[in-house]
Amino acid sequence: MTRIDFYLLQNPEPDGKKQLICKLADKAYRLGHQVYILTTSEEEARQLDDLLWVFNPGSFVPHGLLGEPDKVRLTALPPILIGHQESPDTRYNVLISLWREVPGFFSRFERLVELVGHEEEEKQRARAKFRFYRDRGYPLETHNM
Repeated sequence: MTRIDFYLLQNPEPDGKKQLICKLADKAYRLGHQVYILTTSEEEARQLDDLLWVFNPGSFVPHGLLGEPDKVRLTALPPILIGHQESPDTRYNVLISLWREVPGFFSRFERLVELVGHEEEEKQRARAKFRFYRDRGYPLETHNM
């Protein structure tokens, strides 16, 4: 059963959420996980792709964008893949979701990460998602960041 972790961001910095995504993806990769980052748009996917190259100057985080055949070959998918649609492969076991709704395919993953910003609208969406998962019996954890 998918484990669901909610990360509550206390820091109102504009790039705080994206920085946390990079840190979580990097940590999961270093622990041997395959990570799919689900963004809300192609533009957001590209922003995260760019940020993963520079967020930690002392390390390399292998990643790619879904749908860029020159960079991401289906025979050699990177351990971290970024996209704004359903994951193309079941080898990914961690889903970091930025979608406003519950992703319909989240249960294919061992772990789902939901990030919650400090704005009231985000908190309300997160509460609705939390209830959705809780009512279906998924194990839930909350982390204050």
